[in-house]
Amino acid sequence: MPDQVSFNYLAILSAAAFAFVLGGIWYAPGVFGRAWMQECGFTEESLKKMGGMGRIFAGSFVLELIMAVNLAAFLGPKATLSFGTFAGAAAGFGWVALSFGVTYLFERRSLRLFFINAGYHAVTFTVMGAIIGAWR
Repeated sequence: MPDQVSFNYLAILSAAAFAFVLGGIWYAPGVFGRAWMQECGFTEESLKKMGGMGRIFAGSFVLELIMAVNLAAFLGPKATLSFGTFAGAAAGFGWVALSFGVTYLFERRSLRLFFINAGYHAVTFTVMGAIIGAWR
C-alpha cells in the first residue's frame, strides 16, 4: 500500500461532472427516459407530484463525486488512459452492472430496466476511468 495517495482533483471533478451530464442525457425522454419511466411505473405527472428534484440532483452529483474519488483511488497515481478505461469498464460492468443484475433477479425487475440502468453505469465508469487515467 502506498504511503501517500495523491489525487488529481480536477480529473475527479471532471469525471463526476461527466457522469452527471451523461445521466441527464441517458435518462432524457428522447433517449431512455420514457422506457425507464414505463419500467418503473412512473408517469411524467407522478414524477412531478413527487417533487424533490433539487435534492435528487444534488445528491446524485455528490454520490458521483464520491464514486469518482473511489475510482481514482482504485486506479492509483500511475494510471494511463488504457488502464483507466479498462479498469473503469471492469468496475462498471463487472461490479456495478452485475450487482444490479443480482438485485434485479430477486426483485423480479425487467431485463429492459436492467439494460437501461446497468448500461448507464457501465458506460459512466468506463469513461470516468478514461478521464481519470488520461489526466495525470
